[in-house]
Amino acid sequence: MKEQVKKTKTIEEQLTSQKIAKAASKAGVYTFLGVMALLMIIPFYWMLATSLKSLEEIMRSTPTLFPESLRWSNYVDVFKEVDLGRYILNTLIVSGASTFIGTFLSIALAFALSRLNFKGREVIFMILLATMMIPGEMMVLTNYITVSNFGWVNTGSGSKVAFGPYYAMVIPFLVSIFHVYLLRNTFKQIPNELYYAAKVDGTSDWKYLWKVMVPMAKSSIITIVILKLMGAWNSYVWPNLVAGGSEKLITNGLRDAFTDAGTGMTQQHLQMAATVIVTLPLLLLFIFFRKYIMSGVSRSGIKG
Repeated sequence: MKEQVKKTKTIEEQLTSQKIAKAASKAGVYTFLGVMALLMIIPFYWMLATSLKSLEEIMRSTPTLFPESLRWSNYVDVFKEVDLGRYILNTLIVSGASTFIGTFLSIALAFALSRLNFKGREVIFMILLATMMIPGEMMVLTNYITVSNFGWVNTGSGSKVAFGPYYAMVIPFLVSIFHVYLLRNTFKQIPNELYYAAKVDGTSDWKYLWKVMVPMAKSSIITIVILKLMGAWNSYVWPNLVAGGSEKLITNGLRDAFTDAGTGMTQQHLQMAATVIVTLPLLLLFIFFRKYIMSGVSRSGIKG
């Protein structure tokens, strides 16, 4: 009887120690995640707080954590100071064209590499994957020379071709190999029996792609659309090289519009207000479609 009581106490002690260890581990994980989340939120908070301050308050030697008075008028002054609407329109045109055409091409290429049987398919796919190892910065020079020869670059006096800078900002980066890889993995998870059954019924490859595969890969396609849109919306270096004047994108416009060329003084309160206006659409887009992003990445077989 005493031995049973001892065994029972031992088991209870073990269970208690396991619960304590589990609770400590969970507390450590949540503490780490909380600290990392705070580090991520601080820049966004600083951007928002700066957008509501006056320039005098910003220029003080001792920065303030909270605005002394909320200056919502900064958001109105942004549109008075620069043609923000034009920059946003340019960005919408470039990002919209890049996203629509780029997604279409990625879907078509991923379908060919995952479903169609032709000689050299795997070799072509491996070559495409190998290009992902090339840093994007190394392609800037060759791309710039190419678009310059086509007359698409705005050299300060305009471009030789009408709407040339728009072509230069869209065409060189239409297809992303990562997006093709993501879609190909998703398409390969669709059973081959569906394809064979569709071929028996006389369905063409084109119809099978859009009627069967695209709906089943909806999550991955939405992920690609969002990533493509965000990449085009936030692009800075390349548009800064090929576009100028009224063809600038919002990222380049925000960098140059609020800086005095003579003194180098930056109107940080207006710059941050404009940045909030530009960041908000992407933030809302991620919030509303985050479940599709997570689902699309998980279905493609990518971990992390």
